[in-house]
Amino acid sequence: MSGVVTGDAVVLGLRPARLPSRALALVIDLALVWAAYLLISVGLAMATASLDEAAGTAVSIASFVLVLVGAPIAVETLSHGRSLGKLACGLRVVRDDGGPIRFRHALVRGAIGVVEILMTFGAVACIASLVSARGRRVGDVFAGTLVVRERVPAARSVYVPPPPPWLLGRFTELDLSGVPDDLWLAVRQYLTRMNQLDPDVGRSLAERLAVDLAACTGTPVPAGVPAGAFLAAVVNERQTRDTRRAHAAAARNPVVPVNPSAPHPLRAAAGPHPAWPVPTAHGHAAAADSAPASAGFVLPGAASAAGPAPAAASSPGPAGGGSGGEGTGPARAATGFAPPA
Repeated sequence: MSGVVTGDAVVLGLRPARLPSRALALVIDLALVWAAYLLISVGLAMATASLDEAAGTAVSIASFVLVLVGAPIAVETLSHGRSLGKLACGLRVVRDDGGPIRFRHALVRGAIGVVEILMTFGAVACIASLVSARGRRVGDVFAGTLVVRERVPAARSVYVPPPPPWLLGRFTELDLSGVPDDLWLAVRQYLTRMNQLDPDVGRSLAERLAVDLAACTGTPVPAGVPAGAFLAAVVNERQTRDTRRAHAAAARNPVVPVNPSAPHPLRAAAGPHPAWPVPTAHGHAAAADSAPASAGFVLPGAASAAGPAPAAASSPGPAGGGSGGEGTGPARAATGFAPPA
């Protein structure tokens, strides 16, 4: 389950079950319950043949209540919302907040289900499920529950969008050891689904996550930096550190070869990236100018203001020659690579 909650108090990642799958699960459950009820009724009729009519009626009513009403309630309570029919169809009954149901939820659903399913042959439940936006019947509304799909088709891998170019390398000294894993998961889920949220809801959620992340790192959010861009930059810094550690561990282990031609996970992002705003403050522009040129990002107007690059920066001079001093110029500081000795 996802840790990010929308304004409707529904956990992201849960897909409500629709009428066809719920109807199939209900048919399976009713077939099993009615088969058990008929077997028990035949057995009780043979065992209570010597009793009078009133006692036989009482036994019949008790068996009806215990088998047709009590058995589904007990099964949903013990299995946390997964009856045999729902288990076969990949469904589960959960609370509105995504948590497992308890006895009181199963009791309300079962009691109201006698009226809307057994007495009306499922007509009321079908109409309510068609009208509801999340496919809930009357029992789900009163019990505060929701039937969701547990088995969903495998979706295409979603990558975290990269941060804006002017924030690359700005948080290299940030201490990320105090950030818990659940906060990393919440930030990652927000970044992968930020384009699917309402702008106001997404902005407030990003600000809340940015405040929590700043409290764990001990560094406040820089002034003028959007909350979403700050989250993307910090996640990018963590992934960069993890990649460095993985390559270092693989280099020490000769059994695991390192593939230098493998694409970087941050550069294999699928789909369009969000258009991060480029601030016009001088402090941010200076930070962008000091970013490594090997990152491949240049702010608009930066190339024209700096002028054409010197020709000597593209190829280092021979070692020990008269132009050897060119290797110590801006070209070496910008690329981070030294010419071979």
